[in-house]
Amino acid sequence: MESSVRNILEQEELKWVFVGGKGGVGKTTCSSVLSILLSRVRSSVLIISTDPAHNLSDAFQQRFTKSPTLVHGFSNLYAMEVDPNVEKDELPNVEGMDSFISELTNAIPGIDEAMSFAEMLKLVQTMDYSVIVFDTAPTGHTLRLLQFPSTLEKGLAKMMSLKNKFGGLINQVTRMFGVDEEFGEDAILGKLEGMKDVIEQVNRQFRNPDLTTFVCVCIPEFLSLYETERLVQELAKFEIDTHNIIINQVLFDEEDVESKLLKARMKMQKKYLDQFYMLYEDFNITLLPLLPEEVCGVEALKKFSAHVLTPYQPSTTPKGTVEELVKRISTLRLQLKEAETELERLRKGKDKI
Repeated sequence: MESSVRNILEQEELKWVFVGGKGGVGKTTCSSVLSILLSRVRSSVLIISTDPAHNLSDAFQQRFTKSPTLVHGFSNLYAMEVDPNVEKDELPNVEGMDSFISELTNAIPGIDEAMSFAEMLKLVQTMDYSVIVFDTAPTGHTLRLLQFPSTLEKGLAKMMSLKNKFGGLINQVTRMFGVDEEFGEDAILGKLEGMKDVIEQVNRQFRNPDLTTFVCVCIPEFLSLYETERLVQELAKFEIDTHNIIINQVLFDEEDVESKLLKARMKMQKKYLDQFYMLYEDFNITLLPLLPEEVCGVEALKKFSAHVLTPYQPSTTPKGTVEELVKRISTLRLQLKEAETELERLRKGKDKI
């Protein structure tokens, strides 16, 4: 398979692109780069961060909120950061209402995220974006996101039982405090049902391989390999298409590597890279290099996007050439100078003692 993400750019009907994986593997960088590449071939692109610890603002070096904001330097790329919590500040501060909402959210883990995500999807559906990229949280959170339809179904069932348990108490409390009926339990129940309809509609799109794909991001290490396999299995269970894996932070054998630590890391990475290629031979696997600096800002992301489109080629110097010997001598001189400085420092310390 092709070792790039060109297949995603060429899939013209694609509407939803999820980018996920283990924490700390570079999901935000990869999703940002992917959104930049998509903006070149699509009329309008929206990138959404559903990670509670948002990094989109850091990646683009621009402040984003829960409303779509145009990214500096683009005319068709927008970004937003979603807070996966119920917006309680929109509800009146009534003791009975707080009790009702808190009991509901405590009874079903993830219901607050489900409600927030459903609201966000309702908002997104009213907007006219050609493609939407999700920068998701670490794997566990992403899998919960895919379970939202069933979570909301449980929420509705719990809502009905709570309604019977409270016996109209909430409506009495809201009327007593002169609160609008839109905050009564019937209104909340209707709102939740509306969210469920939206989620189910979107969920059908998620299961359509022409409209939705999931890009797995990982690094060549055991835990990341294990997490990627778990993610791929879960995605298959949810019938969500995935055929792209990005392996980030790869050490390439460039020129002469003198460091024993780097050589050991390369050897370890090669072992896991071989396993990735063996397990996912029918996937598009893209290798991205570990860089000496962070990828921050629009220009750095644009530059890094070249490695996502075309396989990275390490710069190697043919062995035995004059250039190679000059570089090796330069490296050895530098190491000798550092060693002499350290020796001098130790001698001075010994003299003082």
